[in-house]
Amino acid sequence: VQLQASGGGLVQAGGSLRLSCVVSGPTLRRYGMGWFRQAPGKEREFAAADSWSGGNTYYADSVKGRFTISRDNAENTVYLQMNNLKPEDTAVYYCAAAIGSGTYGSKAYYNYWGQGTQVTVSS
Repeated sequence: VQLQASGGGLVQAGGSLRLSCVVSGPTLRRYGMGWFRQAPGKEREFAAADSWSGGNTYYADSVKGRFTISRDNAENTVYLQMNNLKPEDTAVYYCAAAIGSGTYGSKAYYNYWGQGTQVTVSS
């Protein structure tokens, strides 16, 4: 299973970006999907997740109301729509895939990781 994240870039505060994560291998329906981010000098932290059943989404408090995770199972792609971006959202964003149920906010839950895409928000 390979994950390819894209869509990062430089944006001004208040702007929007949409990240994409294409999953190669078995159907996306098998996986719970998450987005994490890591700012320079900080731990990788949870941002958003979508359950493998597709019925539930989860968000970190810092992004709730601004970020939306979604998936297109036919395209084997997961998205992270990021609106009203803030300078503190600047980080490398990673997508991750997990088999079955678990603690979606925990890095340990995920079996596969993408390479990351840089998001930079200027003030």
